[in-house]
Amino acid sequence: MQDVATLVTQAREGRPRAVARLISLVEGASPQLREVMAALAPLTGNAYVVGLTGSPGVGKSTSTSALVSAYRKQGKRVGVLAVDPSSPFSGGALLGDRVRMSDHASDPGVYIRSMATRGHLGGLAWAAPQAIRVLDAAGCDVILVETVGVGQSEVEIASQADTSVVLLAPGMGDGIQAAKAGILEIGDVYVVNKADRDGADATARELNHMLGLGESRGPGDWRPSVVRTVAARAEGIDELVAALEKHRAWMEERGVLAERRLARASREVETIAVTALRERIGDLHGDRHLGALAERIVAGDLDPYRAADELVAGLTEG
Repeated sequence: MQDVATLVTQAREGRPRAVARLISLVEGASPQLREVMAALAPLTGNAYVVGLTGSPGVGKSTSTSALVSAYRKQGKRVGVLAVDPSSPFSGGALLGDRVRMSDHASDPGVYIRSMATRGHLGGLAWAAPQAIRVLDAAGCDVILVETVGVGQSEVEIASQADTSVVLLAPGMGDGIQAAKAGILEIGDVYVVNKADRDGADATARELNHMLGLGESRGPGDWRPSVVRTVAARAEGIDELVAALEKHRAWMEERGVLAERRLARASREVETIAVTALRERIGDLHGDRHLGALAERIVAGDLDPYRAADELVAGLTEG
């Protein structure tokens, strides 16, 4: 058992090993997880969380690395959660700590962590909300969450970030993909990366056109920005940072930032409660009561809804 109070203190001091251990406790659903979250609670709420999503090949990792550099120039501490596909054998992240972000590996003001999705839909690891809390409590001013490039299932990032960035690239059919995936509804800032390629202007125009279609925004509502970048050369990154700060200022002025964080906390509590109930139900798989209910359903004596009601009642009484 590790001394949680010591780990938290060391994480606040910027010690990467302590941060790594705390996130490992989160990922492993350690018995100490409740103690960790209780210790972190008074220290959170200061970081600005930016989610980056988009189809594979649009340059998410390169863009994330460029944003890290830009924020470090401002003297801000940056945390990066790169959510990777899970290994089918170990359950761990296939890509490990991103090689593409190795330029920041020796910077004490940057913490980079890869997390495995472990089959979780939506592009985010199930432990991501708690990992964000760890980085927040550890003193990160900005937390960048880069999701798995799995297309239509990535919309979950909108529920975890203060600001959601959707990346597209010319010549990849991203305009059509955006409409299909519904990501035009989740982005606060849109980035046409690899803007030095043919078709970049057309992609940006198409984006602006689709964002305007069926627009039901009122006066003063946020209209998503469209920024062009060449992340590999850090071109347009200052404009992207400016767009992010503009959105943050708008949210703070309108009270939207507080609303989003309240909604995020509500979902987190709900997820924890539902997970606990599933674990209790899982414990009943070999239970006679569950088996008896199943037999009655098969025999036609009971419908699944009444059986579920009885099961829930049993869990509540237990």
